[in-house]
Order: sequence, then structure tokens, then C-alpha cells
Amino acid sequence: MSGNIPPVVRPEHTTPRSVEILVDELGLRSVGDLRGVEISGLTVMTREVRPGDMFVAVRGANRHGAEFIADAKTNGATAILTDEEGAIIAADQGIPLVIVDSPRAALGEVARWLYRTDVDAPQFFGITGTNGKTSTAYLLEGIIRQLGIVSGLSTTAERHIADETVVSRLTTPEASELHALIARMKEVAVRAVVIEVSAQALTHNRVAGIRFDVAGFTNLSHDHLDDYANMEEYFRAKLAFFTPDFAKRGVVSLDSPWGARVVEESHIPVTTISSLGDPAAHWQVEVTEDNAAYTAFTLTSRDGVSIATREPVIGRHMAANAGLAIVMLIEAGFAPDAIRAALDRDGGIVSYLPGRTEKVSGDRGPNVYVDFGHSPDAFDHTLAAVRRFTTGRTIMVFGADGDRDATKRFDMGRVAAEGCDILVITDHHPRFEDPASIRQELLVGARSVPSGPEIHEVSPPEDAIRFAVSLAREGDSILWAGPGHQNYRDIRGERTVYSARDLARAALADAGWS
Repeated sequence: MSGNIPPVVRPEHTTPRSVEILVDELGLRSVGDLRGVEISGLTVMTREVRPGDMFVAVRGANRHGAEFIADAKTNGATAILTDEEGAIIAADQGIPLVIVDSPRAALGEVARWLYRTDVDAPQFFGITGTNGKTSTAYLLEGIIRQLGIVSGLSTTAERHIADETVVSRLTTPEASELHALIARMKEVAVRAVVIEVSAQALTHNRVAGIRFDVAGFTNLSHDHLDDYANMEEYFRAKLAFFTPDFAKRGVVSLDSPWGARVVEESHIPVTTISSLGDPAAHWQVEVTEDNAAYTAFTLTSRDGVSIATREPVIGRHMAANAGLAIVMLIEAGFAPDAIRAALDRDGGIVSYLPGRTEKVSGDRGPNVYVDFGHSPDAFDHTLAAVRRFTTGRTIMVFGADGDRDATKRFDMGRVAAEGCDILVITDHHPRFEDPASIRQELLVGARSVPSGPEIHEVSPPEDAIRFAVSLAREGDSILWAGPGHQNYRDIRGERTVYSARDLARAALADAGWS
């Protein structure tokens, strides 16, 4: 994809390491003269090769990365990591080759070795699940900072390196990029790192070479069936996180039926949490105050530990995410008394969650929220939260991703129609699909609801939000789901500059709402 791609974060100071030693220590096979050959970086993208890098040539959907070794050499690559097929292609390129069965599978261990990310390593916290990963990660990092610990964060939205913020490219970056990011974090004395871990990251070895102190599981619901054959396969991808290779221990929410299966099939010690009153859970989250500014809750264990606090986003599901974050810290060895004291001092969890039920409107006029949710389950929870604090009508605006899981589109339309008074269906990231055909699939689901809402189809989304605002009155709420924090739309492989937050504010201003 071209245009507006955020940069890769690397450590500012890297000591070059001998490829000969790499091959010896990891037991790898090589071709070519390795004497004096050193590497100081690692990348799978030829355009990101820097002088002294090892270029990782992998088999892509259409071509093998080894076909681009000449470009990698021009950019300064000193060695290549590839497979047998790549070695044949690169045989006459005159550059040392390190050969493995699967470069992607080996990438994490090579990156760990190069950047020494396991030496004096920070604590690692990883969160997986369908919904709530990003929110839990931000809340967890917020508490870590309140405890006075220098933190790092890697999510769908952003990377945090102590006080520096960088826009993200993937939910979980490639292993080479992730280890480089951690190495940069270590340079600025980060002692705890929170990482959002997608199913695809586990399937494609993006977190290889990292052993998490605590793995968290939020929930599982219909999503990503373009990448996985069915829900069982999707579940198996997530379950891999709860093995000794990836994590030491886990915290599992029982709020979706899949949570109990994670507990049953986990290969590491786990503790459990519920916000729905499941009696099997060791920890319970009980919402004590639910208003438009925050959600207060009490977290209680069977052992009598209790923490009463609040988190800064509307929605009972956000209290569940916050409870999970706190229990993950306790499982990592943080004292409940210390967590309680920090939260009491600051009046609750201090955290900004970009694009997560984020209010972008002022004190007058309709409330407008932008949200990153893009699954039926996410729609259900977020609409319920918005409706709870809406005195007038609830208006929803959304579209669906192109070239992604199309099997959820009917249910996205249906759930949206069940939860709002006015529905505006528009476009999101069409990618290489026809936007009109995507909208039609959503409309079929929306129109399946008996006595459903008033339904409109408006394209493009710039017009859709203006139209929604034109319908809104004082006391109404607009939920624009899908774009959240993102600052682009993907249209036929091009990242078009686009901000739902800015567009919503401009639409409100044009309508006379300050």
C-alpha cells in the first residue's frame, strides 16, 4: 500500500553483530563467505533496507522476496535470510545467504538475537481477543504509568515509547519491527511493555522471540473469517497464546463462551474474571456508577481483595476491560494495595483511548462519538453504551471493510438496525471491492429487522456524517463506527487522508453546533 505509511521505529544505537556468530549460535545453514559480515538491522521490506541490514526474503502471495535482492543490495543489505526457494533464486547475487525452512518462523528469534531484547528485558503484557484488546492495552498502560513505571505500548492505534507517540501500521507489527521497537524502548528505560496481540500475529509468528509475563484474553466473537476457515480455527489461533512458548501465565475473561474453553485448554496457569456474574470466575467486576463521563466499578476476588475505582470511557464493557487490566498487573506481581493507592490518588484510571467511543462534540447539540468497532459484537456493546446516555434518538453511521470478512456484514447491518433509531450506511475501506456492493450486503442485514429504524444509504462517508448531523437534534446521539482513530481510507491500495474525528467536528460546525 502506498502513501501515508508510518515509519518503522528502530533503536538509535545498535551494535553490529556477526552473521557468522548468528549462524553458529542459532544452528542455521549458510551459503557464501561470512567472514567479517555484520548486520545492524533486519527487515522484510526492500524499501526499508538500510546500510548494514539483513534483508529477509519471504514467499509472498504472488512473488518471492528473493526476486528483489538486487534492490536490497543497492540499499545496503549485507546478508539475506531466506528459504530454499529463495536461495535458488539468489544463487548468483553474490551476497551471503542464511537459509531456514521458514524465514517468518525464524524472524522472531533472529530479531531477538540481533537486538538482544531478552537481555535485561522489561515486563511484557499481551492482550488478545476479538474486541477490547486496544482499550485494555491503553487502560493497562495508564495504570502502569500511574504506578510510576516507564512504559511502552504497541496497539492498533499507536506505539508509545515512554513519552514518544508513533502511529501504528499493523495491530501487531512484524517480528523484526516489534523487536526493534522493544530495543528502542529499552534505550529510554522502559520497564513494562503492553502489546496488543492479534490472531494473525500468532499465526504469522509476529510475537515470536518474546515470552510474555502475562497474557490476557478479552472475548471471542464473529470476525476475521476471511483469514480463518471457521470460528474453531480462529479460536485455535488465539489459544496458541496460552502456551509456555508465548506466556508464563494468563488472565481470561469468561464474558464470552470461548473464555471457558481457553481455561480448559490452556497450557499455562490462568486466573479468571467476569463482569457478567459468572460464579466460576475468581474475580468479579461490578459496575457501581454508569454515566456519560466515566464508568465506576468494584473489582473483587474470592480471596477478599477489593479495588473500587473508575475508568474514563462510557460502557460497562469498558469496566470489564479495566478489570482485566488490573488483574493482569496483580498476576504480574504488583501489590493490590499499591494499585489501589495509585488509582485513589488520581481519582481512577488516567488514560486516553483514541477512537474508542470517543466523544468529538461539544456541550451543545447532539453528542457525536467515533469508534473503531467493526464487528457485530462491538456494535452491540457500543450502541448499548451510547443509548444509555441519550435522551433523544440514537443515530448510527457505519460502513464495512472491503476485501475482509464478508460473512459478518449481514449481522453488522442487523445488529446496527436493532440498536438505533436512524441508520446511515456508508463506506469504510473499500480496498479493491465495489463500495456499492458492500453497502448492499449491509442493507440486507439492516432491512431484515422487523419494524426497524429509518434507514439511509449515503456515499461517500464525508457526505454521510454531514447527512447524519443534519438529522440530529439536541439530545440525540450519533455513533460513527468503524474509522475510530484512523487517519486514512484504503481506496484501491492508496491511503487517502481522512479523519472521522475532523469530519464530524466540521459537520457539527457547519450545522451551527460549536
